[in-house]
Amino acid sequence: MPIDPNYPSIESLRNRARRRIPGFAFDYLDGGCNAEVNLRRNTEELREVRLQPRYIGEYAGCDLSTDLFGRTYSAPFGIPPIGLQGLVWPRACEILATTARAHGIPFVLSTVGTASIETIAELTDGEAWFQLYHPAEDDLRDKLIARARDAGCPVLVLIADVPSFGYRPKEIRNGLSIPPRMSLRNVAQMVMSPAWSLGQLKAGRPRFATMDAYLPKGLSLPHLGEFMQRTFSGRLTEAKVAAIRDQWPGKLVVKGIVNPEDCAKLVRIGVDGIVVSNHGGRQLDAGQSSIEALPPLVREFGEKLTVMFDSGVRGGQDVACALACGARFVFAGRAFMYGVGALGEKGGGQVVEVLGTQLRQVMEQVGVERVDGLRGCLVG
Repeated sequence: MPIDPNYPSIESLRNRARRRIPGFAFDYLDGGCNAEVNLRRNTEELREVRLQPRYIGEYAGCDLSTDLFGRTYSAPFGIPPIGLQGLVWPRACEILATTARAHGIPFVLSTVGTASIETIAELTDGEAWFQLYHPAEDDLRDKLIARARDAGCPVLVLIADVPSFGYRPKEIRNGLSIPPRMSLRNVAQMVMSPAWSLGQLKAGRPRFATMDAYLPKGLSLPHLGEFMQRTFSGRLTEAKVAAIRDQWPGKLVVKGIVNPEDCAKLVRIGVDGIVVSNHGGRQLDAGQSSIEALPPLVREFGEKLTVMFDSGVRGGQDVACALACGARFVFAGRAFMYGVGALGEKGGGQVVEVLGTQLRQVMEQVGVERVDGLRGCLVG
């Protein structure tokens, strides 16, 4: 599809999404933890990466296709796991899964997404990845893994960077919950967002669809929050990761890795890949940016597992810079949600086109024909 000229950048999509999404839902999508220092650092430091162009020589054009875990994707970027997608925009989870399948890029479903594993598997012909929050109980872990396996998910993504939930003042102020709390402030925001409200009426209230079968009946909103925190509390250990490696037949990826010591442990266990990520600046405000963490991990472990990247990506040039720093693949969560919030069902496709067109322009400018050629373009 051609790019809608009214929204030629991710920032323009974000601006429109902000006008259409109720404030409490937009704050959840857009915000970080504490003072949001690391949220800003992610994008600012990614944009300090510099590329050196080559202008003299033959050039046959560029190809964005990328091989990853035995599959060929049309571009080196995908849609990462995002919790509560259907709260941010009605049926956003299903919209983006359909987008991913249509455009040949991966979609990763979160354990706390608002569509079930089985629904997303059907929409993607079994190509969706599944991201697991490690449950406190092994029985629930095994049930979720079995469902992902039976649905045909080729990749299981284990989240590492949520040993505790981030302290997010905006969400505390908004009383964020599923379904949304009916405070006067939140109701007023819904009234001022008619497209969102009508969409929610049609779609039904957002819910943790994958977790529905395990939720006690009749939970009040405060009790639901307490149940989810108890169910997914705790820190990953080598033993927990190894137990999943033993039973998962497909590719196993751990997301949220920034520390070489952690990565060395995962290599010994036999994990297939990592996603270098700080959870989009939503967990540790005093941490380093994802792009700062990436190059050392690539240098030490890039030949031992697949190193991917997430956090701070707001355009195709950001994708190019992450690839130049050694990432094999890049994920861009907020960008895709801005697109859906701005343009509904057409929004995911708009983001694919914007990111792809911008990335292609950078590749043509610096003179590389394949995405892995960007690694030779760093200044310094």
